Amino acid sequence: SSHKTFRIKRFLAKKQKQNRPIPLWIRMKTGNKIRYNSKRRHWRRTKLGL
Repeated sequence: SSHKTFRIKRFLAKKQKQNRPIPLWIRMKTGNKIRYNSKRRHWRRTKLGL
């Protein structure tokens, strides 16, 4: 929807920031223990449950 409250907008912004791959330097640091971000979310497959 185009009419969002500020709380919803802030929530969506946070989720947008969280939804990114892990930086490569973290893979180096952890010795490749963490391979990928398991909390990635696809906008069409998994909904946020708003």
